[in-house]
Amino acid sequence: MDHDSSFSAGTADNSSGESDAIAGVTVIVCASCRDETGSDAHPRAGELLADDTRRAASGEDIRVHSVECLGNCKRRLSAAILRDGCWSYVFGDLTATSGADLVTGAKLFATSTDGLIPWRGRPDSLKRGLVARIPPLDLLKD
Repeated sequence: MDHDSSFSAGTADNSSGESDAIAGVTVIVCASCRDETGSDAHPRAGELLADDTRRAASGEDIRVHSVECLGNCKRRLSAAILRDGCWSYVFGDLTATSGADLVTGAKLFATSTDGLIPWRGRPDSLKRGLVARIPPLDLLKD
């Protein structure tokens, strides 16, 4: 797969309106991720994770989107959690059933007062699977 190709966004499945989502939290799931076998079969493991995340977020005011590639292929199933004006997080080494963990992380993020996902209460998969933490652009002053 060409990882430099343009990323296409999936659909927003769980929000009644963009402004209604709690504290601007969005979960982005890589739908093109393969499982540990590397199989090209569909649905891909990333698609299953996206579906699992949508199910876990059902009834929650959390936006869930899927994209074609997060470019984190060596860490297999990947997702990101973003919050308006805050640090963004990228996770890897997830499973097709990590949706509830992603939603738990999103809820922790939404209630955080310092713009970070707290370590305490974070699911183990989001502790072990942390790939990167990216600062918001408005934090960069130089």
